[in-house]
Amino acid sequence: MPRTAVSPLVSPVPRAADRDRRRTSASVVLRSVLEHGPVARSTVARLTGLSPASVTEHCARLTGLGLIRESAVPRRSNGVGRPHVPIDLNDKDFVVGGVHVAVPYTTVALLDLRGRVVARRELRHERTDPGWVLARAAEGLAGLLAGLPGRRPLGVGVAVGGWVDRETGSVVEHELLGWREVPVRELLGAGTGLPVHVDGHARALVNGERLFGRARGSGSVLHLFVGNVVDAAFATHDEVHHGPRSAAGAIAHLPVPGGTEPCPCGRTGCLQVELSERTLGRRARAAGVIGSANPMHVVAAAAAGDAVARRLLVERARTTGRAAGLLLDVLNPETVVVTEVGVIHFEDCLSALREAAGMRRTATVLPTSFSDSVLAVAGGSVALDVLFRDPLGASPEAI
Repeated sequence: MPRTAVSPLVSPVPRAADRDRRRTSASVVLRSVLEHGPVARSTVARLTGLSPASVTEHCARLTGLGLIRESAVPRRSNGVGRPHVPIDLNDKDFVVGGVHVAVPYTTVALLDLRGRVVARRELRHERTDPGWVLARAAEGLAGLLAGLPGRRPLGVGVAVGGWVDRETGSVVEHELLGWREVPVRELLGAGTGLPVHVDGHARALVNGERLFGRARGSGSVLHLFVGNVVDAAFATHDEVHHGPRSAAGAIAHLPVPGGTEPCPCGRTGCLQVELSERTLGRRARAAGVIGSANPMHVVAAAAAGDAVARRLLVERARTTGRAAGLLLDVLNPETVVVTEVGVIHFEDCLSALREAAGMRRTATVLPTSFSDSVLAVAGGSVALDVLFRDPLGASPEAI
């Protein structure tokens, strides 16, 4: 009787579902170490719901990749029994690069695995053609890395305003810079020799808030960014909403009741032109508050007691609050994070925003957690989000 070939029950190549499960479990373990480290493996198992054996296996892999390390000081449970050696993130050996492209300048930075800025530099734009801007960013990152010998870069995150397609790593449209279909990932990757990840700056910052900021653990987060570009991002649990071709979060042309600023789109009172830092600077110059276009000079004048500067900032915060209120009605998030200079620096601006937004709702509204480094953190958070989502795929071995 001929023998019948029997397929093996277990394929030597892991199935996609198995790979996804391992990737997800490794992410859960690494994020638990980020949030609680130094922490015992047994505690990680209890916090994550994974089996002790699974946690031990993932910790061995992450240690082998250099992403976590054993803490130097063993601990005893209640002072008795065999001491355990806690694990922690390896925040000494690795960094990620961060690039944030604003209208007047680009910020380049290096961040450790806890999202802390270890080096940064601002590069003023002499011109804004993308090849020139991104070549200077690559040079700036190289200079920062040269000043930190022994630190290994894991990749580069890029945050840009406007319409950014995360999947293709390109800027589809940035009206103020004049960028159209710019292959940022390709250009900066060629300049740095590193993996490059690109996203819009509001989405980048919502990831930073969830990983390293005060929004950690929130079930849903709305982030509102107000600079020269005005946009928003929304996350539920671990997922940021991108929409088709990452076009979600475009709120620049929301109408502002009573708005008076003409918009290039042909209408009057669009949100971005009403709140733009250019508009703030022009109004401050017209009122005799400052002689430059720098919004931080308005903040400095308000801090020094200039009542007109303070009024301009409070009015801007109130308009921001009305926009936030519209988004609150639609999205009903647990937490609202606002990046806006007045809200960051002055309590009365934050109060005006809350009042205008109608904070009778259950949402908690907060200023950005990164008040002194928000642009540097934005770029770095794009790369760190990729690392914490898939530490096995975004690890040093993959570079």
